[in-house]
Amino acid sequence: MFSRISTLFFAVIAANLAGATDQWNEPATTTITVTAPPTTVTEPASQCNTGPIQCCNSVDKAGSSAVTPLLGLLGVVIQDLNVLVGVTCSPISVIGVGGDSCSAHPVCCENNNFKGLIAIGCVPVSL
Repeated sequence: MFSRISTLFFAVIAANLAGATDQWNEPATTTITVTAPPTTVTEPASQCNTGPIQCCNSVDKAGSSAVTPLLGLLGVVIQDLNVLVGVTCSPISVIGVGGDSCSAHPVCCENNNFKGLIAIGCVPVSL
């Protein structure tokens, strides 16, 4: 698990360095407004209407020491630090076609636009 995160960390750094052509280029910042649910509840997978259910290696609050550096490297600003963020995620099928399953953290997230690196605004789901 640690090797995956460290590989991911170095890949993100390399991508950021490759994109900076001179010292005056400012990294792009994306501000995402997501409101955390009042309590972290598990919802049925059938109620996820924001895209495919994600299987994430870890899920933590945006303000946690594990997630904050990733958000900073990606230039993502989240206003509510209690929002759950999934790290290293991949979409899964709930129906079971092809035998997809999740042995880590199945979640339904509002913003899955970071190519599996992170998913923002997550709620745990029961499969």
